[in-house]
Amino acid sequence: MNSIKTVLLLGLLSGVLLVGGQAMGGRNGLMMGLVLAVGMNFFSYFFSEKMALMASGAQRVSELEHTDVYARIAPITMRLTQKMGLPMPKLWLIPEGAPNAFATGRNPSHSSVAVTVGLLELMNDRELEAVIGHELGHVLHRDILISSVAATLAAAITFLGRMAFFFGGRRDEEDEGGGIVGGLVMMIVAPIAALLIQMAISRTREYSADGAAAKYTGDPSAMIAALQKLEMWSKRIPMDVPSAAAHMYIIKPFNGETMMRLFSTHPSTEQRIERLRNLAA
Repeated sequence: MNSIKTVLLLGLLSGVLLVGGQAMGGRNGLMMGLVLAVGMNFFSYFFSEKMALMASGAQRVSELEHTDVYARIAPITMRLTQKMGLPMPKLWLIPEGAPNAFATGRNPSHSSVAVTVGLLELMNDRELEAVIGHELGHVLHRDILISSVAATLAAAITFLGRMAFFFGGRRDEEDEGGGIVGGLVMMIVAPIAALLIQMAISRTREYSADGAAAKYTGDPSAMIAALQKLEMWSKRIPMDVPSAAAHMYIIKPFNGETMMRLFSTHPSTEQRIERLRNLAA
């Protein structure tokens, strides 16, 4: 059901881009929206992993250079990948005091799991296993690709909205559709719709990853405990993360009270814990 919902939401997001492009500039706008979507999706598919790791300042974990870190997280990751039938991902360490983690990569054969220094200091082994299980759940469900595509489409829609703001809707005599009204719709309505759809996709995938962690670790209570710690300590130790990358982390990085928190790409921690308790029951 989560997979069906995700496909429908991605289709709706693509539809907003194409319809908005047509509303803004008729057939020419439609083609511009289509080309933009395909180009940005291609770029996201091949380069999102490197960009995410570079932006976070992550360092590749090796047995020689990070002996203690490797000895702790590698066995956990190997055990879980065997249960899930996944290849071993590349492991990364983020030099950040705030506890958090994310997974990235276009498919299971090209995947990475990154954890912060703060996460390793805060979590016991059960909780760390749950967090890694959550991130591997994203890899298993190919959520990294799905989230990247959703974010890319949303960015394309926002880009077209800004174009509409600066240049307005245009209409040639031979081009039906478009016009000033279409430009206004693209400028105001489309970016908001894109944000809401992207948020719904991300929330759906977070629930699925929580469920995967509970299933493959066999310990839903560990995932609950990890989320409770993450919620509390993420507020005590803010983490500066670009808004475009916030959806990747296991819990939304807390960087101050802003109105945009109302449009979070993560479900509330209380809702996630409630679902996990239902699974445990």
